Amino acid sequence: MKKEYTPEKLIAVSRYQKYFPTLEEEVKQDVFARMRELLQEEKEYCDEGNYRHMAQILTSIALYEVLQKHGKSEEEAYAIVSEKMWDFLDPGPMKKMAKLPFFLPLMKKIVPFGFKKGSGKGWRYTWHEEDPEDEFHFECNECIYEKILRPRGMLKLGAMCCHADIINYGDLPYTDFKRTQTLCQGGGLCDFRFIRHKKDAGEGWTRSQSI
Repeated sequence: MKKEYTPEKLIAVSRYQKYFPTLEEEVKQDVFARMRELLQEEKEYCDEGNYRHMAQILTSIALYEVLQKHGKSEEEAYAIVSEKMWDFLDPGPMKKMAKLPFFLPLMKKIVPFGFKKGSGKGWRYTWHEEDPEDEFHFECNECIYEKILRPRGMLKLGAMCCHADIINYGDLPYTDFKRTQTLCQGGGLCDFRFIRHKKDAGEGWTRSQSI
């Protein structure tokens, strides 16, 4: 079934789906109107693969701008948009999965497949099949968050989305998530590395402070 690129449908699958209904009707209508404009401005990326990414990007931009239009300062608008996005995240299922002994081999299979299905125009990745058994790493070389947000001077919204990865992966059992740079935080690429530690290692390893 073809995905519908309408403000209503995008918001319904975004990380703002719980927050949006709490807004005043005038604010909602302004968000819808701004998203319709954004859909025209960024239509080259509105394909089947990018649907959920565009839901996050366009809803974030519209909320960030409209909240300021309705009296919030830039700092207040950013705080609301970022906190509501992060509050929606639930790392629990990923933490539960990470306890399984075959977690990393599973990641090596499902992540490339999922990214292929969930990435449309504007993305480019580098995968590494030679990784040892206890490591999995890849790079994102091109990212539509950076491509859309940089020209708008809104890379901080991209960095906000990067932080979602820290929430999801930054405290996994037996697994260190290491990332030293992202495109939306001034890097030349986004480097993802997962390092698996044995259960009997206990606290004998130091978790990376990723960005």
